[in-house]
Amino acid sequence: MARKLFQRLTPSQQQLRDIPGLHLLGDWIYEPNLWHINRSSTAMAFAIGLFCAMVPAPGQIFVAAYAAVRLRANLPLSISLIFVTNPFTMPVIYYAAYELGAFFLDTPVKAIEFEISWSWITQSLGAIWQPFLLGCLVIGLISATIGYLTINILWRWRVVLAWRQRAFDRKPTKL
Repeated sequence: MARKLFQRLTPSQQQLRDIPGLHLLGDWIYEPNLWHINRSSTAMAFAIGLFCAMVPAPGQIFVAAYAAVRLRANLPLSISLIFVTNPFTMPVIYYAAYELGAFFLDTPVKAIEFEISWSWITQSLGAIWQPFLLGCLVIGLISATIGYLTINILWRWRVVLAWRQRAFDRKPTKL
């Protein structure tokens, strides 16, 4: 069911070619695997999108797009999964990343009062960048692995259920 929804939302080859400006990116943007929904491209897209979502840097979309092209994952899905970290979830995820990194580095967790200003970034972030980045890397790797495995398992489970249903439907009924 979800696959059919994604297939309806995914543009066709002709629709892609009709989008002005895409031709500037070259022919690689029209690669069918970047737009196709199958088990491997979907699972890889989840891994890419979830990992890049945890990267605390501007340009996450470009990193995810580049990785999707290089690893032949579903491009729209890779990019859309970046928005797991949004203004509502970012403080919780990034604070958890900082605490996890501090735990791994065995450093004390400092009380942080967040303020959106350049002076806060240069002063406070400079003191916590190592545990913060380590925590983001660990959470990114864990979420990418869980996303990849979950999609693979759910996809295979759904295929097995469909096979069983087809076998059941083909069985003659006894009267």
